[in-house]
Amino acid sequence: MAKWHKSSYSSGSCVEVAEGTETLIRDTQNRELGHLTFTANEWNALLRTFKTPN
Repeated sequence: MAKWHKSSYSSGSCVEVAEGTETLIRDTQNRELGHLTFTANEWNALLRTFKTPN
């Protein structure tokens, strides 16, 4: 079972992350809608995209 923790960047109210062989993310206010699953390569690419200035 995934161990979820809240993102410090979302003030603890929007995004939860569970890390393991895959990274899972979900909306804390709509957990019943499920989660998104990312492989390590996909997660790293997503983070690089967020960190890249416009």
